Amino acid sequence: MSTNFGSKRLVVGAHYGSRDWLSQRVTAVLMALFTVVLVVQVLLPGEMGYYKWAGIFAPQWMKFLTFVVIVALAWHAWVGVRDIWMDYVKPAGLRLALQVFTIVWLLGCAGWAIQVIWRL
Repeated sequence: MSTNFGSKRLVVGAHYGSRDWLSQRVTAVLMALFTVVLVVQVLLPGEMGYYKWAGIFAPQWMKFLTFVVIVALAWHAWVGVRDIWMDYVKPAGLRLALQVFTIVWLLGCAGWAIQVIWRL
């Protein structure tokens, strides 16, 4: 006869944290590739000015790619800052307030960046 004591709660699993680790790597690679595309566009012949800069972001594919990278940057920053808050801020109320502030700040920055790119 088997007697079980306590609950069967899984505290950690084999993949604990791997989703965040993978999202950090995927978003970093995406941002690096975007940087390469942008640098190539900037280094193409021609005088660097407003019209060249606006021309880089004029095609719909570049606007879409920029949108995806802005979302990736916000997600990348959220995962990193959230981990900092969880690791170093112990009072739950303060940690929650900092996390809410971070979400609002990142959404505001992403919204502003998207608005700027779509105006070009």
